[in-house]
Amino acid sequence: MDSRKLAMLCRELADNKKAEDIVILDLRKISSITDYFVICTGTSEPHLRAIVDEIQEHLEEEHQLSPRGTDGSINTSWVVLDYFDVIVHVMRSDVRELYNLEDLWGDAPTVKTRKKKSLAEA
Repeated sequence: MDSRKLAMLCRELADNKKAEDIVILDLRKISSITDYFVICTGTSEPHLRAIVDEIQEHLEEEHQLSPRGTDGSINTSWVVLDYFDVIVHVMRSDVRELYNLEDLWGDAPTVKTRKKKSLAEA
């Protein structure tokens, strides 16, 4: 799976658990660290856990992908899942505001995603 598809899948999996303010930053032209950041917000420790579990379990079971590393914890309100070409940041809103990754990586374009149609629009 290429890195863009993986980033989009991580975004979809986070959305499955109602993560808020999901953003994908394209770092390919400005960093050698990774291709994409997927950044999302959870509202509580159980919500953060649900988002992280959804991403890890689905990628492991369906695509045999495990993170090369993880950092942080639910208790610190910021969990990082490192899939090498895609790094997923799951954060509580106050931590996200404090570290403001979108501004720190402000030169990175945001990947546009299609909005899912609601049942009323379908």
